[in-house]
Amino acid sequence: MTSAPGRRSSTFTRLLRHGFTDPSAAERLLESAELSAVRDDPVLLEALGATADPDLALLGLVRLLEEQPDRELLDTVIAAKPFRDRLLGVLGASAALAEHLARHPADWQALVTYEPRDLHPGVEEFERGLAEATDPVALRVAYRRGLLSIAARDVCGTIDLAETAAELADLATATLRAALAIARTAAPEDAALCRLAVIAMGKCGGHELNYVSDVDVIFVGEAVDGADEGKALRAATKLASHMMRVCSETTVEGSIWPVDANLRPEGRNGPLVRTLSSHLAYYQRWAKTWEFQALLKARPVAGDLELGEEYVAALEPLVWKAAERENFVADVQKMRRRVVENIPVAELDRQLKLGPGGLRDVEFAVQLLQLVHGREDGSLRSGTTLNALHALAAGGYVGRADAAQLDDAYRFLRSMEHRIQLYRLRRTHLVPEDDTDLRRLGRSLGLRADPVAELNREWKRHASVVRRLHEKLFYRPLLDAVAQLGPGDIRLSAGAARERLVALGYADPASALRHLEALASGITRKAAIQRTLLPVLLGWFAESADPDAGLLNFRKVSDALGKTPWYLRLLRDEGAAAENLARVLSAGRLAPDLLMRAPEAVALLGDGDGGGLAPRGRAGLEQEILAAVGRAEGAVQGVTAARGVRRRELFRTAAADIVGSYGTETQPAEPDQGALVERVGAAVSDLTAATLAGTLRAVVREGWGDTLPTRFAVIGMGRFGGHELGYGSDADVLFVHEPREGVDEREASQAANKVVSEMRRLLQIPSADPPLLIDADLRPEGKSGPLVRTLTSYAAYYRRWSLVWEAQALLRAEPVAGDEELGHRFVELIAPLRYPAAGLGDDAVREIRRLKARMESERMPRGADPKLHTKLGPGGLSDVEWTVQLLQMRHGAQVPGLRTTRTRAALVAAREAGFLSADDAQVLDEAWVLATRVRNAVMLVRGRAGDTFPTEARELAAVGRYLGYGPGHAGDMLDDYRRTARRARGVVEELFYGG
Repeated sequence: MTSAPGRRSSTFTRLLRHGFTDPSAAERLLESAELSAVRDDPVLLEALGATADPDLALLGLVRLLEEQPDRELLDTVIAAKPFRDRLLGVLGASAALAEHLARHPADWQALVTYEPRDLHPGVEEFERGLAEATDPVALRVAYRRGLLSIAARDVCGTIDLAETAAELADLATATLRAALAIARTAAPEDAALCRLAVIAMGKCGGHELNYVSDVDVIFVGEAVDGADEGKALRAATKLASHMMRVCSETTVEGSIWPVDANLRPEGRNGPLVRTLSSHLAYYQRWAKTWEFQALLKARPVAGDLELGEEYVAALEPLVWKAAERENFVADVQKMRRRVVENIPVAELDRQLKLGPGGLRDVEFAVQLLQLVHGREDGSLRSGTTLNALHALAAGGYVGRADAAQLDDAYRFLRSMEHRIQLYRLRRTHLVPEDDTDLRRLGRSLGLRADPVAELNREWKRHASVVRRLHEKLFYRPLLDAVAQLGPGDIRLSAGAARERLVALGYADPASALRHLEALASGITRKAAIQRTLLPVLLGWFAESADPDAGLLNFRKVSDALGKTPWYLRLLRDEGAAAENLARVLSAGRLAPDLLMRAPEAVALLGDGDGGGLAPRGRAGLEQEILAAVGRAEGAVQGVTAARGVRRRELFRTAAADIVGSYGTETQPAEPDQGALVERVGAAVSDLTAATLAGTLRAVVREGWGDTLPTRFAVIGMGRFGGHELGYGSDADVLFVHEPREGVDEREASQAANKVVSEMRRLLQIPSADPPLLIDADLRPEGKSGPLVRTLTSYAAYYRRWSLVWEAQALLRAEPVAGDEELGHRFVELIAPLRYPAAGLGDDAVREIRRLKARMESERMPRGADPKLHTKLGPGGLSDVEWTVQLLQMRHGAQVPGLRTTRTRAALVAAREAGFLSADDAQVLDEAWVLATRVRNAVMLVRGRAGDTFPTEARELAAVGRYLGYGPGHAGDMLDDYRRTARRARGVVEELFYGG
């Protein structure tokens, strides 16, 4: 049939519509003698169009028909839909199987019908199909015939991925048995001397084989009764070698697959066949962690099955003790990383098996969880990845949703791998790059609208899921800690728990046991997850100075949140969440107290990369607080909302500080203590500023609507203005206002004073939220002066009455809330006062020194050890800050870098300007950072502010733990503090008092 020049035939158009990519070639094939009688048959075109590659299916069909002596095959194709789908499905998915059918045209009849027993043939069924294969060539032909039957049902969807992989493993098992029979027939004298067991490993052992894969095996040999062991092992080695060659060597019919025995003891350098006792001795003394991981899938498949079962039974106890080996989890993780690192860069993005988000990620994660938890839970001991994953989910070791996602992703990725290998029957795990191959692959998986784009999208989606869940399960720090426990610790009996608690340093094991019983008793999923978590948490609590408090606090949080679905899931699955919580709950009183008032804040601990604990920043905090105030019905509700945000963010800051100071299994302690101090100071200062801004907005809205009669600004002072607030710091401030145009000054002053009074009252109302105390004692005239002044009044006071200490206090003045322009003008007003153009005169310097000496003598608490007082003691905060401030007032007018409210930044500027040496600057900086950290630690541990080290032993130990000192080293901590302070005092004597 021809069409007019320049016009396409109707067949050409139909072929395009049915998915052919080369309709011209397809037309020619349809017009061939083999198909001319049915070329217009819509049934045939529909069936071809339903295949992965219609062009390939049509070509394969024509080649097969060319080898047929009659029309029986063609009539069957047209008449029998099940057969038609199976045959054309294979021809459209596998060029290699199409070539097999062309060489062996009678094999098509194996696809015509299936007996019920053939729907899921087992090993015996495949053995019957291979029974007549008495030489390697015949075995290859019979093997391909068996492969043809599996592929046909696979591409038609009669069997799913798991069933396909299991049948491929069964076919491999039958093939190994047939190959061993050929070897025995060739050397009957060797077969008579020995017992030989073939143990399948890897995917064959796990009953989840690919279409084309090495078949991993281990050989076990024994002498028959009366035979010499040496001769028997040599005979067994010959049989094993012959069996391997039967499967691996290439003949005119190609090869089957390589048989790989490199998983045996000592790998390729070890003997091919060992006795059972030799195997056992090796695994008991020399085996590495990965070898026990490989034995998870060991399964006797051929030869002497009784000997094979003895092998598995002998080694099984060693497999389930592997997790007790030192550095077990780290070894497994390291091996997985090595696999990824060894992938060629050019293949990394196309590696379906070994690359990030690939099949191996799922398999490694599942195997690691099996080895860690399977010691006590026999339900986890499956060699099949998907079965093991389902068991892990059923036991509560993996979340059900995570397991379902992993199952879905693993099935999709394995299906991709199968269809890639099926095309040429070649061992590959690389996703093709050619669009034709990608189109065939996508269509074979049911993606028909835009096969290439849909395939890439689905592949990347599933790989992303695998990568995320792999990191979440494989690297979660719970595993390493669980792996270090003794076998009996995973399910705690009362006696074992009491002994463990005493050994771990719990002061009240009876109370601790009651907490454990309340948390872990019962048969609920919640109790199962708690039992998995608790042995690990107990160890983390024990690393703190007060493990009893950690466990008690954990029970309180669990009682509050235990019925909340996300809580235990978070602790089990989300990275370092459980360890972070353990650190926070056992580090002292402040963070747990904040958490107990709003337990849902535990969710902040669940971000694996630490983002959940990262400070929010002033802009974000202020936006949230102002929005909450805007939704509130009145000032009280608005400030309550603001204080609630403050409580949550104080917890975030404290938790981040604790985690950064203590470190975790996956995240070492922050080495830069100065950075930790600055992070805390900035976070608390930003939070205080945002809280004041929200409180100011709430008060103004309730009293005056949108506009206050006077412009109003809050100026941060002291540590607040310096961005150096600690957890227990008051907010030192000044209040400034300026009447709006046309507003009487008296009215403006009354409004401003009312604002201040209401702000202070609302921020101190007793509630579940910590109060925020406003301290305005640094204002002109101190406590006897007015709380609020106009900008003009400040100018007049500072011009006429200001004392040198007031100028010094203004060094850290910075606008923090209210009218920004007014705050800026206040800063301009005080600039000449705090950075005098002519520097400081001698009288002013002497006055500052006199005030400093007076403060040291009058304000030091009675009975306190001055050498351990972090604020007023020698080398403490006051020493460093007054020294830096003296340099700022002397040289700030000339050196811009000194014009900062932050102590450490000013110290750096002073060093860069040459006002002190690098060594002296470092000494002062170390002392200031250490003193600040001690004050923060005291607040975290005791829940109330303090300037000296605690005297109670547990509290002192907790401060030491925060500062990086281990148990029993509190004395070293105090000695180190004294030494650091003493060195700083020496620098202060020279720079502050002597300069």
